[in-house]
This record gives sequence, C-alpha cells and structure tokens, in this order.
Amino acid sequence: MKFLLTSAGVNNKSIHDALLDMLDKPIAESTALCIPTAMYGHPRVGPGVRTWEFISGKSENPMVDLGWKSVGVLELTALPSIDEDRWIPLVRETDVLLVSGGDALYLSYWMKQSGMAELLPSLQAVYVGISAGSMVMAPNIGEFFVGWTPPGGGDDALGLVDFSIFPHLDHEMLPHNTMAAAEKWAAGMQGPAYAVDDQTAIKVMDREVKVISEGNWKLFSP
Repeated sequence: MKFLLTSAGVNNKSIHDALLDMLDKPIAESTALCIPTAMYGHPRVGPGVRTWEFISGKSENPMVDLGWKSVGVLELTALPSIDEDRWIPLVRETDVLLVSGGDALYLSYWMKQSGMAELLPSLQAVYVGISAGSMVMAPNIGEFFVGWTPPGGGDDALGLVDFSIFPHLDHEMLPHNTMAAAEKWAAGMQGPAYAVDDQTAIKVMDREVKVISEGNWKLFSP
C-alpha cells in the first residue's frame, strides 16, 4: 500500500503533487472513501459539526474536496455489524482512502475491530491520513498523544510504517506542540520519529520514505 501521511491534509502544491505521483490516474478519475472514525474518539472534533464538515468536504483540511470522481463514507464502527461481502469488495475497488484526524488510539482500535487493519496491507489504494489518521500507521504514538485509552491500555498503533509522527508542530492553537516537546516525545520512542508542521507530509511508496514539505520538520533518529 502507498501512504501519504499528512499533518493537515493536502494543503499545498508540494503535497498535492506527491498525491498525483502516487495515483495511477488523475484525481477526477479516482474514487475515494473517507473514514471519519477517529473524530468520534476526540472531544474537540466529534461527533457533530466537524465530522459533517470532513465528510462533506467543508473542512479546513483539504481532502474530500479535491475533485474526486466519487466519494463515499466508510464508518469503521459499523463494519463489525454487517457482512464482510458488503464492504470489503468496495474497499478493494477504491483508489484512495481519506482518513480524518481525531484520536489515534480510538482509530487504531476500530481499525482492528473492524478488520480494516488486517485488510490494509493487501490493498493497492493510496492511503491519505490527516494527523491521527497518519499517526495510526506508526508502531506506537507516545504518551504525549494518549487521550482515549483502549481496553488493554498502552499506546500501540498499527505498525504499518516503521516510524512515528508528531503532527501540528508549532501550531498556533496547540501551544504544547513545540519542538522542545517533540524532542522529549521522540526520546521515548523506540524507532525513527518525525515532527512535522501543517505544511509537511511523509510519503511512503515502495518502502521508500520521503518528506514532502513547504514548512518545518525534523527527523529524530533512535
């Protein structure tokens, strides 16, 4: 699978160009599914208005509104209650998965409970994440970002990439997301860790990791 792991969506030309490079056809010919699940686990972004804004393409984070051929909604919390043949073929046929921010551990839990985590490695789709939707691909997220707590505790995520992500670096509305905080967070991680601002994304294609940025970022090596 191909990953475009963003902090705040496809919000500049460099990230947009990276997405085009990962697709095998134009955006206008590509189908997408948006996954809002992470938003329900975070008290500031869901449920309610912001979830609707993400799904409808009216969010401040460009994602659903990029001009896709079609956009559907895939709600992970609903999947355990319906037959797999009603949703797995749909996912396999989709060109892009658009995964919202919110709470990374809540998203990780429902990725696993729904069967999506097991399915992801076999997909040919491009996975585009925002914030928690990006962080969930890491082996773990770090204590700094633990909000919703899974039944078994811990901060383990899906581990489909071998690095961790500290999003929204130096964001004006998140005063604790400083480079000093990122350095302290990274010191507690076991593998490579990236701190990225909202003008930065990490592209993973054919196991090659590349930072796409018009802003500020830093790689912390273990």
